[in-house]
Amino acid sequence: MSLYFDKHFNGMTYQWFNLYKDGEQNKYIIIPGMASPKDFHSMASSNVVVLNCLPAGCQCLPLYRYDKEGNRIENITDWGLVEFQNHYSDTTITKEDIFHYTYAVLHNPAYRTKYELNLKREFPRLPFYDDFHQWVNWGKQLMDLHINYETVAPYSLNRIDLPLEDKTPKPKLKAGKDTGIITLDEVTTLAGIPKTAWEYRLGNRSALEWILDQYKEKKPKDPTIAAKFNTYRFADYKEHVIALLQRVCTVSVATMEIVQQMDS
Repeated sequence: MSLYFDKHFNGMTYQWFNLYKDGEQNKYIIIPGMASPKDFHSMASSNVVVLNCLPAGCQCLPLYRYDKEGNRIENITDWGLVEFQNHYSDTTITKEDIFHYTYAVLHNPAYRTKYELNLKREFPRLPFYDDFHQWVNWGKQLMDLHINYETVAPYSLNRIDLPLEDKTPKPKLKAGKDTGIITLDEVTTLAGIPKTAWEYRLGNRSALEWILDQYKEKKPKDPTIAAKFNTYRFADYKEHVIALLQRVCTVSVATMEIVQQMDS
């Protein structure tokens, strides 16, 4: 998928032209907007994201930003770097280390529980955890999983296809968390989804449930749009959705393995 990105063409670009530069790599930590009604959660991206990609809107925290001349500036301040280096008595700590440390801390269940109310109304603040470099490593692993989710190895799920009649099967896209089965339509199911895969949640739903919801067929309320422009059919994207669910299952299980290490 491609995006035509231009100040005069796209509406509401906000600070994106200070954060994104074509041809250069950047990474963003995505967190909910202030006063979000959902449980705190975070994501990562290396691309421009829609600022309502989370239920209550989102904020993007970049590793780098760019000035008017296009020069790249590290978005973590020198003061912040010195604070970390002094606390850990370690001058080898870099700003990118702090960036990955931040992403790990924001996934820590103990952090989210302890500061649950603060995270709903304030900008997140970072504690100094023991074993800084272990948290950096966890953050790197999580960010790599979440940014590159489309290229990870697909999780081995058991696909079951019933005999197909001479018609397009009716889509269902239902999640069976108790049974570990996803029902895609009248003929195809995916079985063998581990329980831990449902535990990786983005707000009030698991990542797998978000995919199922996004690919459902929905009839627009406007009668003209419903009659003339409602061309989406799940059957056209079925194989893509199956591959995506397998990869997100891999990401979900691997994420929860790292989170459980934090919790212990």
